[in-house]
Amino acid sequence: MKSKKSIFETAINTLQLEAQAILNLIPHINDDFAEAVEVIRTSKGRVIVTGIGKSAIIAQKIVATFNSTGTPSIFMHAGDAIHGDLGMIQKDDIVICISKSGNTPEIKVLAPLLKQGGNFLIGMVGQQDSDLGHLADLILNVAVEKEACPNNLAPTTSTTAQLAMGDALAVCLLHAREFKEDDFAKYHPGGALGKRLYLKVGELTLKNKKPEISPDASVKDVIVEISRNRLGAVVVIDAGQVLGIITDGDIRRMLEKHSNLLDIRAKDIMNVKPKQVDKDMLAIEALQIIKVNNITQLLVTQNNRYYGLVHLHDLLQEGIL
Repeated sequence: MKSKKSIFETAINTLQLEAQAILNLIPHINDDFAEAVEVIRTSKGRVIVTGIGKSAIIAQKIVATFNSTGTPSIFMHAGDAIHGDLGMIQKDDIVICISKSGNTPEIKVLAPLLKQGGNFLIGMVGQQDSDLGHLADLILNVAVEKEACPNNLAPTTSTTAQLAMGDALAVCLLHAREFKEDDFAKYHPGGALGKRLYLKVGELTLKNKKPEISPDASVKDVIVEISRNRLGAVVVIDAGQVLGIITDGDIRRMLEKHSNLLDIRAKDIMNVKPKQVDKDMLAIEALQIIKVNNITQLLVTQNNRYYGLVHLHDLLQEGIL
């Protein structure tokens, strides 16, 4: 068994090699790179990203990053491409082919076919003097000195370089398109950012019960209703109109002031001016109201009618901070 010291040394050496490989890409950010950004930005088609082996896995990640930042992209496995999947490529599509050597059998077959089809070919390749390097219209040079693998065999440093170059390309496209926070949220509606920009209070309120009670209800009934719905509050309603709200804090304060509870009714302890918001208010705005007023729930209305309650926990569970 390896000692901890040996494990630490190997891990640190791996990270140093890969970090240096990324830094070594900086001289390769050249005219070809700038032209690749512009060609993709102005293209009427999609970006098809392809590769074989570990490069194919990197290609899938680059596709995911492109799509999430506004560059329509599709992954095509190089092996499948030469067995029928070339049909997915349209005439205006740009192809990024990723390969460390640029000379694998699949790439040797695929690259000429892409050129015959008339598609613009960008080679993300480690060896410029290769089949892919010679056929590509533009080259993104991802050459590395050695793999982090002690046998210099397993793709480690090389795939890190490919990944970093793909990120650099995606971020440059993002800036070129002036891709903003709102644009990003359109492609991530289920993420925290999307929720901040789109999620409305009413959508959260529908998940909760609608605790309500009459103005003449006893303290016992108020406590039971608050406990049953687990929202920390109950709304006092009369003939469909909201009269006020009672929170568990109101109950505690009432108990501190009164020893005889038999004659106390809901209308005696309710807050007649509760903080309320319309159901169409953004959840992030509702959270700010909760924070500013140091409360835990808000009355939600629709056309000034009782719609429900939203609790601080509802907002936090959605990742809205």
